[in-house]
Amino acid sequence: MTPRDLLARLQVPVVAAPMFLVSGPELVVAACRAGIVGAFPTPNARPIEVLERWLEDITAGLDRARDEQPENTIAPWCANLVTHSSNMRLPEDLRLVGRYQPPLVVTALGSPRPAIETVHGYGGLVLADVTTLALARKAVEAGADGLACICHGAGGHTGALSPFAFVSAVREFFDGLVIVGGAISDGWGVAGAIAAGADLVYMGTRFIAARESLADAAYKQMLVDSSASDIVVSAGLTGTPASWLKPSLRANGIDPEQLPATPPPRSYDSSDVEKTKRWRDIWAAGQGVGAVKSVQPVAQIVRELREEYLAAGERFQRRLARGTAAIDMQESVHE
Repeated sequence: MTPRDLLARLQVPVVAAPMFLVSGPELVVAACRAGIVGAFPTPNARPIEVLERWLEDITAGLDRARDEQPENTIAPWCANLVTHSSNMRLPEDLRLVGRYQPPLVVTALGSPRPAIETVHGYGGLVLADVTTLALARKAVEAGADGLACICHGAGGHTGALSPFAFVSAVREFFDGLVIVGGAISDGWGVAGAIAAGADLVYMGTRFIAARESLADAAYKQMLVDSSASDIVVSAGLTGTPASWLKPSLRANGIDPEQLPATPPPRSYDSSDVEKTKRWRDIWAAGQGVGAVKSVQPVAQIVRELREEYLAAGERFQRRLARGTAAIDMQESVHE
């Protein structure tokens, strides 16, 4: 698959972002069927036997979809690998990736280099999840086909740069596939990101509240009830800056105004089954949480995103036409 092939298959240039303890096979398949990239992080499936079952479910679900709708309406799917040195399960994850061959693989919390040989071996694309320009340059040097630029306002592990500043700076040295994520939760924001130079948008928070997500019903309702003012960013819980829902922290006896000042050691070992239990009731969201108005099926969310995205394009064209007309009038006066 080439980036051109990928973009041609999408109803709207969006990736349902891989979200810890939220993205699973049902959400991935529903997203691909609706015409956006469906993604999930492999650490969601523990132990390794569960990951293989999930990969089987995704590939079987997409095979069924191809029997029910045209092939060119089904978007590619994506696996998200943690390549941090603390992830002792990475070799096993890569073995299964090589077997089930997701067209896209996004690496996170480490260099993309460990995944490149395997994924390029079957013709897939490797993208690197990055939060700074320094990491973006390192990922490009390592051979990544694309970058997932995580910006300020993103849910879960977040960045510090504005989406517009990040994309603009990256485009000075990289012409490959660029995904941008950070507080973009509607089609208007997607259009703005594409106009700024991105190819795709990572959208996570909007899909936490999808019917097909693994999120608890109370989590989904908390998103419906929350706004951007209910988000706090801290590295005090996981060791990496992340965006948390204040009501969730309070419900777990954590004061969002008194989060630990010293980050704990970072550990992202996918073989640690007990670790998932610790985070099931502490919930994250991005600053775009205000766009979540109800719990909806993925197909309905994508329809709304597409309508907004097309409306934004039409608005831009009208503004552009008026601007061009004004310039023509000024030129005729000077003549």
